[in-house]
Amino acid sequence: MLEDTIAAIATPLGEGGLAVLRISGPRALEVADRCFVPAGKIGVKPSAAPTHTLHYGHIERDGLAIEEVLLAVLRAPRTFTREDTVEISCHGGLLAAKAVLDTVLASGARLAHPGEFTKRAFLNGRLDLAQAEAVADVIHARTELALAAAQEQLAGKLSTRVGQLRDELMHILAHLEAHLDFPDEDIAPDTRAQLIQRLDRGRAFIDELLRTAGEGQILRRGLRAAIVGRPNTGKSSLLNQLLGHERAIVSPLPGTTRDTIEETANIRGLPVVFIDTAGLRESQDLIEREGIRRSHEALARAELILHVLDASAWLTDQDGAYLHELAGRKHILVCNKVDLPRKLVLSAPTAAPVIEVSCLTGQGIEALKDAIKRQVWTGEIRLDALPVMINARHQAALQRARSATQQTLESLRADRSLELAAMDLRIAVNCVGEIVGKTTTEDLLDSIFSQFCLGK
Repeated sequence: MLEDTIAAIATPLGEGGLAVLRISGPRALEVADRCFVPAGKIGVKPSAAPTHTLHYGHIERDGLAIEEVLLAVLRAPRTFTREDTVEISCHGGLLAAKAVLDTVLASGARLAHPGEFTKRAFLNGRLDLAQAEAVADVIHARTELALAAAQEQLAGKLSTRVGQLRDELMHILAHLEAHLDFPDEDIAPDTRAQLIQRLDRGRAFIDELLRTAGEGQILRRGLRAAIVGRPNTGKSSLLNQLLGHERAIVSPLPGTTRDTIEETANIRGLPVVFIDTAGLRESQDLIEREGIRRSHEALARAELILHVLDASAWLTDQDGAYLHELAGRKHILVCNKVDLPRKLVLSAPTAAPVIEVSCLTGQGIEALKDAIKRQVWTGEIRLDALPVMINARHQAALQRARSATQQTLESLRADRSLELAAMDLRIAVNCVGEIVGKTTTEDLLDSIFSQFCLGK
């Protein structure tokens, strides 16, 4: 794969001031020579240009000028992929950028696969696997905290901690295997105790990393919060208040929301995907019934539920049924319309937070945002904790590493065969290595990089 020269548009498709096309590989400069014509008497072809220089000219095909461009020459190894790279800036727009890309492909490059530039950066040793994943996290970050966490991981902060853990486990494994080479010499009791102590510290460190998984995943993909309740309790008005703009149609007529509406908001630094649902009730309207069915699906997938009640109305049997149904779920009771005369009385105490709001005046919305944050994030959001927040793949690898480390500990404590202890510890080392790409498979790499956008 690394013998190919690849090309793709690196900027989002659509209309804009500029579009950037990236070429990378051993023949990147040769491909650029075939389609770039420098302007002026002193202009030079890309292959003759010094590294990290910018050149003005035109992309030509069959003697015809296709587009006016600026072309950057970046020679290996001081590039993103550590390969010769050419970046072409042209006018934004689908047709202009596609015309340049088609010309580059006709000149000898092939279209890059999703994430292939970053994959080459990993394969060429510029980034480890955790850093490569952080590139996608930077692109998709939806809050400043999410961006800060991604940039810290891209800088290698998580990789450093994981590398220290792997090195420690490797040293213990080397000690065990050294004794296996001399089976007549058993491990001295004090030496065995020291190994157990070191393994205990390694397991504790794994536990420390695992504790960051939930919060790390919230920063990366957002928290799914469903807004549910009877019709006309103010669910759509609440969505608009939380977003800070009019997104959902608000009407006094019941059944206005016929489908789920999803929008992301920054709530105290956390990306929260709010899902406005159709009012939960029995309906004969086929379209409304489909919306209610989708509401139940959204409710099942949600990680947090905002159950909206009408504070100006008496508690109904339907409200009570939903209170009972949601008792085992992480949820917040939102009592809306507190600007009107109060009628609502909760029939029994609830463990869920109860927040009183008025979607008409905005009263209580800031308190609700605080409650949402408290439900999903323990304590303060500390910037010094962001560098080591793991994702779902890291979590799975660390869970396997912890299990194998625990098996090693049990073998050493029970004075079992060192072969068993070494085998389990080798599994732990490989699992930790998966995080930074020390131990990988082609399927794993394909799975990770296929989630990247084209041109990255």
